[in-house]
Amino acid sequence: MSLHHDARTVLSAWTPPSARDRELRDRFVAHLDAHPDGMERGCLPDHLTAGTIVLAPDASAVLLNHHRKAGGWFAFGGHCEPDDTTLAGVALREAHEESGLPALDFDPVPLDLDEHAVEFCAPGTVVHHLDVRFVATAPRDGAHAVSEESLDVRWWPVDDLPDLYPDMRRLIGDAVARLRG
Repeated sequence: MSLHHDARTVLSAWTPPSARDRELRDRFVAHLDAHPDGMERGCLPDHLTAGTIVLAPDASAVLLNHHRKAGGWFAFGGHCEPDDTTLAGVALREAHEESGLPALDFDPVPLDLDEHAVEFCAPGTVVHHLDVRFVATAPRDGAHAVSEESLDVRWWPVDDLPDLYPDMRRLIGDAVARLRG
């Protein structure tokens, strides 16, 4: 099964938690139907990406990275690579690479979807990342590390977060709600 097929299957089978996510899911599936290369960063102006929000097991803290190019605190995530075979695998690989954590308790069911413009993805073109986001947990005493894509990686109490974009606050709230059931 190809990454494209896996992504379409996962998204089509996913039950969105909100009307917003339902609209985005339908947009993402339509994008995949229209673009056989829709998972590749060369598919412009839009392509699917995947990411992971990492929480402490008790959902009291979130591990965020201060993204070098974007200049803010974000979850881990990024582009699909040629060797990737599943959408969840993309999100998990990105979380390992960007957090430095060797072990994550990863939930393979998407948490939410987001579409956002990224001006630095393809110079001269405003690209839209069609982002499928997952959740994972890790102990706070795990040895995280800063990757070349980040300025910092840090645990933040969920009730004392840094300055964040509204979609990051929503993502963290959704992840905390899922973990706390």
